[in-house]
Amino acid sequence: MRLTQYARGGGCACKIPPGELEEVLTGLGAPLPERTAGDLLVGLETGDDAAVVRIEGGTAVVATADFFTPVVDDPYDWGRIAAANALSDVYAMGGRPLIGVNLLCWPREVLPYEIARQVLSGGAAIAAEAGCHLAGGHTVNDAEPKYGMAVTGIADPQRLLRNDRGEAGLPLTLTEPLGLGVLNNRHKATGEVFKEAVEVMTRLNAEASRAAVAAGVRCATDVTGFGLLGHLYKLARASGVSAVIDTAAVPYLAGAREAVRDGYVPGGTRRNLDWVAPHTDFGRADEETRLLLADAQTSGGLLLAGEIPGAPVIGELVPRGDAVLFLR
Repeated sequence: MRLTQYARGGGCACKIPPGELEEVLTGLGAPLPERTAGDLLVGLETGDDAAVVRIEGGTAVVATADFFTPVVDDPYDWGRIAAANALSDVYAMGGRPLIGVNLLCWPREVLPYEIARQVLSGGAAIAAEAGCHLAGGHTVNDAEPKYGMAVTGIADPQRLLRNDRGEAGLPLTLTEPLGLGVLNNRHKATGEVFKEAVEVMTRLNAEASRAAVAAGVRCATDVTGFGLLGHLYKLARASGVSAVIDTAAVPYLAGAREAVRDGYVPGGTRRNLDWVAPHTDFGRADEETRLLLADAQTSGGLLLAGEIPGAPVIGELVPRGDAVLFLR
């Protein structure tokens, strides 16, 4: 039973396109009552990875939710990927996850509950690896299977990783290779299994997050459904700078370029590219490279405005120019 055949999209590629999402969110954020608990440090304004509220005792609470349709056919692996992806939002803010609750939508008359049990087991395994409590959740009878988590964590409010703290002169570091979207799309179409892609999607961003905080990095985001170009555009725009990408320095998963050449490009990837195109100087980058840089990742790595050991530098932030993004 191939889970990916029960959903139109797959993973973070099934997100609402970024431009449309920004239109939906415009004007939201009602004035707060006078007796609101805590101070909102990160909200809707910059489209960051999670919400952050400072509470008594000098602690910041980090809150997020993330779920999606099957990105792989193996239910246990799908559960692991979805859980790692949800936890990543906390790590992308420099936080530590404390507790998660499951979010499960299930076509109860189509797919056996035993498969749902395997999905939840995969999520529980990743939560345990992260040292994050997993308790309860919410279920809905739905036409498409969907799984993820709502996660709450804590962070030091003075050492948050935010997408609006970039400064000209800082290097850009990418902690995981690109190509997850096109490989997952090929898997959905053919059933081919890409072990390296699964390993990347189930790898927690905990170590990279801790290394970034320890190195004094203050600006970061994770690379998921809007692709490297989409997330970098949001970071540079929020920080009031431009970004230059050294296209030769960007790492890719084995088989990613072949997947593009063979036509396995998700619709979400093309929508990402269309969204950033008016704000990007593509230089001499060919269409294949542009698509890979915009590829809709699921549970990808972190993009840091700074350096940490073992991760490649792929560009730098520069003063705001005629474009927001420059490919070189």
